[in-house]
Amino acid sequence: MSETTDNPNIGQPELAEPLSRAIGERYLTYALSTIMHRALPDARDGLKPVHRRILYAMRELRLASSGRFRKSSKISGDVMGNYHPHGDQAIYDAMARLAQDFNVRYPLVDGQGNFGNIDGDNPAASRYTEARLTAVAESMMEGLAENAVDFRDNYDGTLTEPVVLPATFPNLLANGSSGIAVGMATNIPPHNIAELCDACLHLIKTPDARDDTLLNYIPGPDFPTGGVIVESRDAIAEAYRTGRGSIRLRAKWEVEDLGRGTWQIVVTEIPYQVQKSKLIERIADLIQTKKIPILADIRDESADDIRMVLEPKSRSVDPELLMGMLFRNSDLETRFSLNMNVLIDGVTPKVCSLKEVLRAFLDFRREVLVRRSRHRMARIDNRLEVLAGLITAFLNLDRVIDIIRYDDDPKAALMYEDWSRSHQSTIPRAMNEAGYRSPLAGVDVSGLTLISDADAVALGVLAESDDGTRTVPHSFAGRENGLSDVQAEAILNMRLRSLRRLEEDALVKEQEALMEERAGLEDLLENEGVQWTRISEQLRETKKAFGRDHDWGARRTVFAEAAEVEEVPLEAMIEREPITVVCSKMGWIRAMKGHIDLNSELKFKDGDEGRFVLHAQTTDKIVVFGSNGRFYTLPASNLPGGRGMGEPVRLMVDLPNEAEIVTLFVHVPGRKLIVASSAGDGFLVPEDEILAQTRSGKQALNVKEGVRALLCKPASGDHVACVGENRKVLVFPLEELPEMTRGKGVRLQKFKDGGLSDLTTFTLAEGLSWKDPAGRTRTETELSDWQGKRASSGRMAPRGFPRDNRFT
Repeated sequence: MSETTDNPNIGQPELAEPLSRAIGERYLTYALSTIMHRALPDARDGLKPVHRRILYAMRELRLASSGRFRKSSKISGDVMGNYHPHGDQAIYDAMARLAQDFNVRYPLVDGQGNFGNIDGDNPAASRYTEARLTAVAESMMEGLAENAVDFRDNYDGTLTEPVVLPATFPNLLANGSSGIAVGMATNIPPHNIAELCDACLHLIKTPDARDDTLLNYIPGPDFPTGGVIVESRDAIAEAYRTGRGSIRLRAKWEVEDLGRGTWQIVVTEIPYQVQKSKLIERIADLIQTKKIPILADIRDESADDIRMVLEPKSRSVDPELLMGMLFRNSDLETRFSLNMNVLIDGVTPKVCSLKEVLRAFLDFRREVLVRRSRHRMARIDNRLEVLAGLITAFLNLDRVIDIIRYDDDPKAALMYEDWSRSHQSTIPRAMNEAGYRSPLAGVDVSGLTLISDADAVALGVLAESDDGTRTVPHSFAGRENGLSDVQAEAILNMRLRSLRRLEEDALVKEQEALMEERAGLEDLLENEGVQWTRISEQLRETKKAFGRDHDWGARRTVFAEAAEVEEVPLEAMIEREPITVVCSKMGWIRAMKGHIDLNSELKFKDGDEGRFVLHAQTTDKIVVFGSNGRFYTLPASNLPGGRGMGEPVRLMVDLPNEAEIVTLFVHVPGRKLIVASSAGDGFLVPEDEILAQTRSGKQALNVKEGVRALLCKPASGDHVACVGENRKVLVFPLEELPEMTRGKGVRLQKFKDGGLSDLTTFTLAEGLSWKDPAGRTRTETELSDWQGKRASSGRMAPRGFPRDNRFT
């Protein structure tokens, strides 16, 4: 026996590399694979590989938008077996998402069956659902058969798949995308196709356009679930400029009047990617834990559309305050984090601005256009080659028939024959085989040399051969007037029914049409301006097809300015009670309980007297209009009690000492006011636009030195009556006044001296009324003498008009 030594190192291979390097290289490979082939979309077509393969497989299955549906299990099986070797459930989930109109702005898959819902329910199993392509998806693949994009082998090399889809619109922005890779992520919101096309057209016209300019065409995202974007324009512009940012999105709601002073809030649209069922659960939990004590109940009355009903605790609750609390404590308000991290040219990950994404799409569309044009030109060249041979055959039809009928090698004979007019005129028609004179007589066919047509090579003429490969036409060396092999084959394959005079005319017309089309393609390929013009035409066609007239074309997400959502004040918790607001001439204000008689005697400080007395509720907002043209807002619940003399208004708001209170009234939502200065300038202002959130108020009427805000009255009726200090009266239609939120306004009445004294609005058919010195109300219905255009001088007031030049 030989001695053996136990050596643990025997048979152990040496380490080829350190463990850290091995792990690092393999993790880097995995990371790159995740980034490039799974998580990040391509900037050109906006798709990830799995989505691209699903659409291409459905195209191969001929599932057109106007055709029949196929089982989803068949589709996911084909995708998995031919292009995407991953789990069928992952493929089906990706396909189902493309069919969900609450997840995708422009669905690429038309689903039949249960494909999930906005409540978060999963789609039915793939064996129960069916699908086909939508028209939008078909437009994404327009030109695949025309060499528009490159193809590559699939995972096992048995088939080919497109590297990218031609995409007639910027799908990356239209449908958005989201994904998490290794060390990077992407989150792109959906947008409106019509707006994207307009921005692309502007970028074509002005290549150096700024990102801020593009916001005139793309004001912001357009989510499939609608909602209200409450982000400022500057913040949206910054996000689009840098490729990173966040966008505040709120639910859309309205107050529904139930009669007898009761109401409820109805939510009709919720933020993007918020599950309705979980949202309702969250709000119900807020009610249960009494975190929102002014909310009594929530009901889901949704059917095909969304209808969430919110019942307030009492009718005195302010709807704005209630929604403010819900925005703060639930997903009725969300932030969409924008991160436009995409693959440029399918290779390089980069955080792009809005302009860079649109630029990448347009450059790709130009590449697609050039490739399709070259492909079409090659097909035209091939057809022109054939047509030239067929026309030659028709011009020498008898000789062609003789060759085909009597020659042993008709193809070679057709190629070797001299088809010039001078030669053909010397050849008699063969009456029988003995009288036939072959072009190959005395010619060693095996010794003939085939050469390619130099012109055909330059033009890229492609001929289909029997084995499916593509070659350029060949002809015999030294036979300039002969036919090429492509032409001879076409003549031999021609049907006998084509040997008629009309067919010859059709061939000539087709040749002329193709020559004209080819000339146009040459101009397009040589001129970049023509290329961009064609791309612009394609974008306009896309906009027309999927724009505002399409079922999905109209913008769903609207924009609004959001007031700062603060903690709910105590005023929102109090019961709605009637009060009487009293404001003295010196600006002391108080609120007395109940609705007292407006003509009753009230006590004021010495030297002071009453000026404004009006009925209100504790939840109302009292609006003060100063002679400086600013509106101030006072919550009725914050007014001092009526036992004392009240407090000065100037302690509650920043009303300057030199400014006087012009008027004081209860805010009525939706009402319009007419404001005017002493100089006779004025305009209409929506009452909802004058509410101020701060003590400093809100400027509406701009007045210069020496001019003061004179009056503010509700606008009703259809005409305006003005009276100046010169006692001239002018009546003109209310529609001649512009509606503004701030400004100097327009001239109401022209004065040579003095200014405006008073104005009122009324209905012309009912006449103009005023009180005469005796306190009687007088109505004048015949006002043609005082009617005129705005800014006219007017005429002297009618007899009996008050001497103080006021209507009331």
